Amino acid sequence: METKIGSLDTCKPDTSTAVGSLPSNGVVCTIQPSAVSPIHTSAEATLGRHLARRLVQIGVTDVFSVPGDFNLTLLDHLIAEPGLNLVGCCNELNAGYAADGYARARGVGACVVTFTVGGLSVLNAIAGAYSENLPVICIVGGPNSNDYGTNRILHHTIGLPDFSQELRCFQTVTCFQAVVNNLEDAHELIDTAVSTALKESKPVYISVGCNLPAIPHPTFSREPVPFSISPKLSNQMGLEAAVAAAAEFLNKAVKPVMVGGPKLRFALACNAFVELADACGYAVAVMPSAKGLVPEHHPHFIGTYWGAVSTAFCAEIVESADAYIFAGPIFNDYSSVGYSLLLKREKAIILQPDRVTIGNGPEFGCVLMKDFLIALSKRLKCNKTAYENYHRIYVPDGHPLKCEPKEALRVNVLFEHIQRMLSGETAVIAETGDSWFNCQKLKLPQGCGYEFQMQYGSIGWSVGATLGYAQAVPEKRVIACIGDGSFQVTAQDVSTMLRSGQKTIIFLINNGGYTIEVEIHDGPYNVIKNWNYTAFVDAIHNGEGKCWTTKVWCEEDLIEAIGTATGAKKDCLCFIEVIVHKDDTSKELLEWGSRVSAANSRPPNPQ
Repeated sequence: METKIGSLDTCKPDTSTAVGSLPSNGVVCTIQPSAVSPIHTSAEATLGRHLARRLVQIGVTDVFSVPGDFNLTLLDHLIAEPGLNLVGCCNELNAGYAADGYARARGVGACVVTFTVGGLSVLNAIAGAYSENLPVICIVGGPNSNDYGTNRILHHTIGLPDFSQELRCFQTVTCFQAVVNNLEDAHELIDTAVSTALKESKPVYISVGCNLPAIPHPTFSREPVPFSISPKLSNQMGLEAAVAAAAEFLNKAVKPVMVGGPKLRFALACNAFVELADACGYAVAVMPSAKGLVPEHHPHFIGTYWGAVSTAFCAEIVESADAYIFAGPIFNDYSSVGYSLLLKREKAIILQPDRVTIGNGPEFGCVLMKDFLIALSKRLKCNKTAYENYHRIYVPDGHPLKCEPKEALRVNVLFEHIQRMLSGETAVIAETGDSWFNCQKLKLPQGCGYEFQMQYGSIGWSVGATLGYAQAVPEKRVIACIGDGSFQVTAQDVSTMLRSGQKTIIFLINNGGYTIEVEIHDGPYNVIKNWNYTAFVDAIHNGEGKCWTTKVWCEEDLIEAIGTATGAKKDCLCFIEVIVHKDDTSKELLEWGSRVSAANSRPPNPQ
């Protein structure tokens, strides 16, 4: 983690993945420079326009912002850039969540807020993006450059003449921080920050003095030269040794399996993982936080491996295997269901983005996951034993009990109908809570997107993330499954969805409280004030934009609502409030909650 302030000369050579423009699949590729680099007029040769052009160049066409007096001039220059659209959000937290959702679809996102009051508000979202390995460029309008080093006290601060509080907060949740308070090195600082975000796939922080964006400077007189960052390379000897050791380990196994993890995205190794699966014939599963990264229509796909709450028959195959490859896993208390996975290290090959560990050893560093998977695919014998075992024991999913006429709607019936809505032209956003478990059981058609925030697990994340994701891929219709408790945290930015003309379908699951918390540890604090959610959204709509809302109590209501949302109101934002019983949860949440509760309540170790 680096920080650059002012004119400190700490330039370091770039040594990482070739980056540049970002296609819609999020895979980074090198930008092709134009034949002629145009010279800009003084009005365009400013810091603000340079930053705007850089964002457009790396694939950001929408920036999520909240105005404040320190960033207003900068916003003027971002708006002036033809390829950049400024999306005004209701609060900084949602602007950060929107940049997170945008980065999941486009490969990189950006938000702009004001100094300290805005920066500390967006901090939680940036921490979430850091935990999920998402390159989000967080830009803050900072104090006037003349105020640095003085004894002045400024507004929007905590009343001290030291302006570094915000910077110090961001140092732990970003991989690079640049404080731009003079024009001489602004070009270098901005370019280093942007390229570091792309190389490290982590957020960065850029503070720009409020008096600088409009000032021309010779370093900004030409179109930014496209990034040409040296690609990361595997150590060839290490790669060959790792592949040889892994091939020997796996080829002698009787029923090996493959499990994809969330760091496949960061490692740009999703396609390489599928290439290995095609070559070796192993049964293929994903960890819950990797759902959507591996195609579920793959012929050897067996579901989500999540210990005791795995999809049917998946855990039995994975945990009975005599060898398993985990590609990019994160084993935390949530993904391990309270540390209860029945896995043995000596049977595992663990792949991290640049490291391979085989059993209890050996370990190979400087080996890129993508290179390793491709090379290994050429050395493994085809072994379909684990998948054949799965095929033998597999029993097709049952269906929920048929509802009586006008019977109160059950959650399992709701998700059976959501399953039928999915196609390659849709994407699913699952909020923290019981939607985690219900959405995990959805079978994703080819091309259907899927996102949720498992590592950080911040309730309310999905409202902003839905805004950002839908803005990034307007050709897809986003289906967001949000609990009532989470919605109350960040509900305001449904307003921004309407202003942006989005056609998302939001299923607001109203069960009267924080159900996921209830199953971990219940108490009166998990009960929330009930809102009239459809009336709330109608009030936000206020006759401006396309919006349709409805409440459903039974399956008949639901069928009619889905028919309207996908038919007559297909071009509208559709908000469907689903009324369900407070104790209607997935069986997986009941199991998971009890195990996580047990992990949380472990007594202190003896001293």
